[in-house]
Amino acid sequence: MIQKLGLFLIVFLLTNPMKSQELPYREIPDYPSDYGPGNVVSRMIDGLGFRFYWATEGLTEKDWSYKPSEESRSVLETLQHIYGMSEMILNAPTATPNVRPADFSKLTYSELREKTLINLKAASEAVLGKQASDFEDFAVIFQRGEKQTPFPYWNLINGMLSDCIYHTGQITMLRRVTGNPINPNVSVFTGKVRE
Repeated sequence: MIQKLGLFLIVFLLTNPMKSQELPYREIPDYPSDYGPGNVVSRMIDGLGFRFYWATEGLTEKDWSYKPSEESRSVLETLQHIYGMSEMILNAPTATPNVRPADFSKLTYSELREKTLINLKAASEAVLGKQASDFEDFAVIFQRGEKQTPFPYWNLINGMLSDCIYHTGQITMLRRVTGNPINPNVSVFTGKVRE
């Protein structure tokens, strides 16, 4: 009886694989009910997440190994850079130090993509609904050894958040060069994929 039950369980698991959890930002979430400061920042992060999702969806080895010149970053190196900044975006609301130097070279394309999207979603949720006074406690902190250098959240907006948007646009352009453009039905204006 136990053997039959075990055999049934094995057959069931092999024929009914669990669906992997869908990554965030296939579509942009519904917008908040008001334009409070936390909601605006959350929406900016969501906009980045949506763009990043589609800029990196379906990249091939040809795409992520491409570099326009010897001096420039490859798409994979750009993904590593964006991932590092997504960690900083996630750490800022809790003023968690960003320990330097950081090395993301061992992460695969799939890991970088998934971890970046998850970081962005968590960062968006961390600021959603926050009031202006809450942002006073947010900080970007760089730590090298025992030395910490703090910056206000303002630097994150014009720094890491804007830089991630910039680099996501680079990935979109570079994948066109390699012959693998993003889905033409993606609408960054509506945050949806046209049917």
